[in-house]
Amino acid sequence: MNYFNPEDTICAITTGGGMSAIAIIRISGSKAIKITNSVFNKEIAESKTHTLHFGNFIHEKEVVDEVLVSVFRGSKSFTGEESIEISCHGSIYIQNKIIQILIKNGCRLATAGEFSMRAFKNGKLDLTQAESVADLIESESEAAHKTALNQLKGGVSGKLKELRSQLIDFASLIELELDFSEEDVEFADREKFNDLLKNIKSELEKLIQSFKLGNSIKNGIPVTILGAPNVGKSTLLNCLLNEDKAIVSDIAGTTRDAIEDTLIIEGYNFRFIDTAGIRKTTDTIENLGIEKTLEKANKSEIILFTIDASQELESQIMELNKVRKDNREKILVIVNKIDVSDIDLKEDYIAISAKNGEGISALQNKLLNFINTEKISENDSIVSNLRHYEQLQLTLHEINSIINGMQNNISGDLLSINIRQALFHLGSITGEVTTDDLLGNIFGKFCIGK
Repeated sequence: MNYFNPEDTICAITTGGGMSAIAIIRISGSKAIKITNSVFNKEIAESKTHTLHFGNFIHEKEVVDEVLVSVFRGSKSFTGEESIEISCHGSIYIQNKIIQILIKNGCRLATAGEFSMRAFKNGKLDLTQAESVADLIESESEAAHKTALNQLKGGVSGKLKELRSQLIDFASLIELELDFSEEDVEFADREKFNDLLKNIKSELEKLIQSFKLGNSIKNGIPVTILGAPNVGKSTLLNCLLNEDKAIVSDIAGTTRDAIEDTLIIEGYNFRFIDTAGIRKTTDTIENLGIEKTLEKANKSEIILFTIDASQELESQIMELNKVRKDNREKILVIVNKIDVSDIDLKEDYIAISAKNGEGISALQNKLLNFINTEKISENDSIVSNLRHYEQLQLTLHEINSIINGMQNNISGDLLSINIRQALFHLGSITGEVTTDDLLGNIFGKFCIGK
């Protein structure tokens, strides 16, 4: 993103584009109240923070709109600066007219994410909290909302700051030893340091492991529907979605490409993928579809391997066993078409009829159990951001190097190099260590007005 003078007063429409009943325009900066006062027919220069004022937005003695003006003072605002929010009618003309007048009176149009960046710069949010603002806006399910809200409250960053603080305390003792190296003085208790490192390693590993679940919650939990042709995969997809998303036909090999759609089950967003049937074929296009099927299966969190109860089972079980070799932990076996056939089922198989909906509720419950939804609560620290995940892995690498160094009696000056790197990676997650490129990459992905 382009960096402008932080002394500028900025403005932007914060509500979604297009016409609506109400729109909100945000202004932030040292002149926010002064500029608003010049175009508002009520005096707000001395107004207290968090007060509402009803009146007319005026331009050249003409009323542009009846508006509500919200006043936020300094440190009590989202950005940590003097801020105003103007609630106007949602006409596109009115919104654009007010923005044009504000710019004419001394505002500058905000860049993407500039309000959040100012909040970060002014200490209102750390970097993980700022990023969670974007995740909160984009959340499409209760679980994604809950995860983003926890991060906004400082769930992950609080834990990271605690670990970093402990590491800094010990790093200072190591550095002190280096200053007195000629006296051969040891200030840092190695036994306590070992315990600290083990604790940090354990916490890092928990956070890293949580990314698999956190990323799935954020982007939708991918579920691949797998099986031979004509076992009812497309019918199952349509039944789950309660719409005719996929073409259903008696002709084997109808589905050549993956078909995707999402479904929210009790607050969790599942991304279902209907795939080409697995079988031996000389059809080049169908073979390409089967290759894509196996790729999707390997990348998914859950595989619904579907078996046709009305057909010979041996060959279907053989295909199931092939897939199970690499994906045993994520397979749910679905036996479809129980409305036309009775078979003895293994206890861990799920019996359904995709045609009439029988057993679908039980399947949904299995899906929820499969992702361990009980792990997710408002107090859980779940990593859902790829940048955080990568930095955590780099931190863990440095911590492992320190542990190995301690075991091999490596000197303090060499240990201090790894400690500094670990502190750097932890600090870059929360924003205690930043660069303009990093901030530009993060905030540039935000929407205008946020």
